[in-house]
Amino acid sequence: MERETMDVSLENCICYLSDDCLLSVFNKLESELDRNAFGLTCRNWLKVRNIGRKSLTFHCSFNPTLDKEHAKCIPKILSRSPCLERISLAGIAELPDSALNALRMSGSSLRSLSLYCCSGITDDGLAQVAIGCPNLVVVELQSCFNITDVGLESLSKGCHALKSLNLGSCIGISDHGVSAVFNNCSNICTLIITGCRRVSGVGFRGCSSMLCYLEAESCMLSTDGLLDVVSGGGLEYLNLHKLGSSTGLDGLGSLAFAKSLRILNLRMCRYLTDDSVAAIASGCPFLEEWNLSVCPGVHLPGWSAIRLYCNKLRVLHVNRCRNICEQSLLLLCDGCPRLEVLHINGCIKITHSGLALFTISRPDVNLRMDEVLSIGPSIENLFRMQ
Repeated sequence: MERETMDVSLENCICYLSDDCLLSVFNKLESELDRNAFGLTCRNWLKVRNIGRKSLTFHCSFNPTLDKEHAKCIPKILSRSPCLERISLAGIAELPDSALNALRMSGSSLRSLSLYCCSGITDDGLAQVAIGCPNLVVVELQSCFNITDVGLESLSKGCHALKSLNLGSCIGISDHGVSAVFNNCSNICTLIITGCRRVSGVGFRGCSSMLCYLEAESCMLSTDGLLDVVSGGGLEYLNLHKLGSSTGLDGLGSLAFAKSLRILNLRMCRYLTDDSVAAIASGCPFLEEWNLSVCPGVHLPGWSAIRLYCNKLRVLHVNRCRNICEQSLLLLCDGCPRLEVLHINGCIKITHSGLALFTISRPDVNLRMDEVLSIGPSIENLFRMQ
């Protein structure tokens, strides 16, 4: 009987706990399992759980029927969670613009939003985001095929605090939209435009020195556009993997003006010439990692320039460079004093004896036969709120 009395007394005490007190308890729960269990206790505790929720993530199910059901319930969940800081709706292709109206409930608290592969979202939905979430810092719009410069301009005008923006495969984006981002968001430091074939690069003209990370894989940047890309002077990482050329000419020598560049990915840049390699090597004194894999236009003069100027280079990728020869290896032996790793495989003019001689001359350099497709910092980390 005494035990039952104590249980009833404890239950009554819990019932009279204020929301602030319950929220304090909730915030001390570390596991998501415990947090969910807290919300299932009763309606009031569910309300407190929703208030305390800081992050909401929907995982792509690859099931169109299930994704449609998720899309229907998202507005209700968002409306009940007014203090969200991070939202990921990645992969919900059926998500309509109307679902984003509820983002206004989180309003000023929301700092990170991922709409990755939400192909149903249009400029109208992005306008709602811009109105309701003025303090966004991180936005992912990769593969949102229906977003154009109009939506991007709306977002940039409403979210001046943006620092990281992923526009990968947004085929409706052009230089006009990119220019709007730099005109309205002076703190942009990370930008991804991979696969945006309508961007020539001139939209970067006058970009802020804050821009230090740029992914522009499989783009068609013009010679003038490349010059504008580096105009801010702050780039430390640049990925131009598989850069196309509408003229068939090499304009990569413009990268010599990127004085702060530390990591450069030029893998499969087939129009790259020795002149541009020499310009980059002499103009970018802080280069630490350089990917030149599958660049057939680099010959002895290019390797000679790397040997002469790249005094801080630690990692060099030359996989499947058909015009690197054993004489080029000898040049690299005599230069690049800080070289630690050389990725070299599939180079038809290099023999086993040549590699052995290099190893004897430079035992401090690790020769690796693998081919690395992605170099530099992890994109996931760059788009993760701390």
